[in-house]
Amino acid sequence: MSVYLVCTVRVDDPETYKKYTAKTPAIIAKHGGRFLVRGGPVETVEGKPFNDRLVILEFPSADAVKTFYASPEYREVMEFRTASSEATFLLAEGVPEGVAAPDDRVVKS
Repeated sequence: MSVYLVCTVRVDDPETYKKYTAKTPAIIAKHGGRFLVRGGPVETVEGKPFNDRLVILEFPSADAVKTFYASPEYREVMEFRTASSEATFLLAEGVPEGVAAPDDRVVKS
């Protein structure tokens, strides 16, 4: 079952951040990941206005995400991201095929 890495990023220094985005696609692909959303327009339909960068990646497993994130090649380029932005990375499991509403996962926040 696929898992998703959902990233919200407030970019403060676009030129430095571009050094990060130039190198990450090959590293992500090496670990079985692919971009589903990569910084395009985002429209807030409900809630607080969202003005940051949104990136959603699909990976074959949580282990693949963790291996990607801990890899030496990602850690090296991650320095460009941390120097130029503030981010939140969320790892979320996909919904298994045939499951419309996993109600057993609804818990109090």
